[in-house]
Amino acid sequence: MAEPLPSRETSVSRPADGTQGVFVERRKRPRLVIEPRKPQPLPTLADYEAIIDRATLDEIRWLSRRMAGKRIKLINATALGGSVADALNRTVPLLQELQIQAQWDVITGGNDFYHVNKAFLGALQGAEYQLTRQVVDVYLSSLEQNRNRMDLSSDDIIVVHDIQPVPLVESRSTQKWIWRCNIDLSKANADVWGFFRPYVERYDAALFSSAAFTRPMGIPEYLFYPSIDPLSEKNKQLDEEFVTKVCEDFGIDGKRPIVTQISRFERRKDPVGVVQAYKLAKRYVDFQLVLAGGGANEDPDAALVLDKVLEEAGDDPDIIVLNLPPWCALEVNALQQASDVIVQKSVQEGFGLTITEALWKGKPVIGSAVGGIPTQIVHKITGVLVHSIEGCAYQIRYLLTHPDFARQIGQQGREHVKENFLITTSLKKWLVLCRRLLGEC
Repeated sequence: MAEPLPSRETSVSRPADGTQGVFVERRKRPRLVIEPRKPQPLPTLADYEAIIDRATLDEIRWLSRRMAGKRIKLINATALGGSVADALNRTVPLLQELQIQAQWDVITGGNDFYHVNKAFLGALQGAEYQLTRQVVDVYLSSLEQNRNRMDLSSDDIIVVHDIQPVPLVESRSTQKWIWRCNIDLSKANADVWGFFRPYVERYDAALFSSAAFTRPMGIPEYLFYPSIDPLSEKNKQLDEEFVTKVCEDFGIDGKRPIVTQISRFERRKDPVGVVQAYKLAKRYVDFQLVLAGGGANEDPDAALVLDKVLEEAGDDPDIIVLNLPPWCALEVNALQQASDVIVQKSVQEGFGLTITEALWKGKPVIGSAVGGIPTQIVHKITGVLVHSIEGCAYQIRYLLTHPDFARQIGQQGREHVKENFLITTSLKKWLVLCRRLLGEC
């Protein structure tokens, strides 16, 4: 067994020019992006040819021919933030480029409506919850207002993302309705699922991110992996100069190993556990830990989690905690590209697109064996799976000291994403499903 590193004061070199002090000071006061950037032009299908083969693009165009002029409405619960909104923001323009009349609409409501929705989401993922008539009335009343606001009669296909808008299906006439479920229903609260199930079973199809997330229903169910856009700000290849600048702005020493977790500050993401794994691994190998997330400014629970992370980190100068605003996609990308190892130590997870994004960067990824993570990480082939804080610490240490193996699984992880989890693959599957439902195959 390797000998533990000596104490921090003697193990980390302190250059005479004072650069280490600059990094430590910057960690205390990182230069954050205060204002959102100006939106960049969205890529066209032709732009993806540099990443995927021409034959795939030709297949997408061929599949779309009989869909030209069809009207598709996509509905979800939030316009900004989260993987669903990110996906719709990229998918809708691509559908429109293919001459499909795609429209994206978002349900709205007051604070009571959103509090009920948040409780429903927790209950459907296993949290205890008591369903009352008052809660149901608040929820259905808000949805009725959305139903009156939306035109749900002139579309060929309506795709409902998330659980919140599900009862809108009561407005169905001759359209085909698809429900895209983005959460794990396997341990759903019986009362809450019993409320939603009759609505869900009025759909023509239900799509799940993992076979393990499904519930028995009387409608066809399909496995549809979520996807990432390789040309988005969060995933495109960045100039090395920009990556270096982001590290300097955040007080990260690019000359020393970096281990990163990118996640909102939520209990189920277990950022405290990541700090504890860092402390175990740091006894044997020198590195910096970066925890970059958001949500703590608007979510009281996230603020509490962030406080616990900071308490666990103490005054360790090699733990960099960043509470980033939602428009920092380029900075998040840069942090991943700068990292030697990327971690996602969730104790509960949906599909886990942060894993997908990390794999796409060609980095060795450590992920907990929960939710949809094992779909993406094939142990010791496209990444490594762990079940505990101690296991996470061991794998951090192993990957940092075995760079050839780390490089190999990083490359294989990127290929796994290219074959299964890019937006072009998802677009092709959507076209096939829509054609089938409309009898256009």
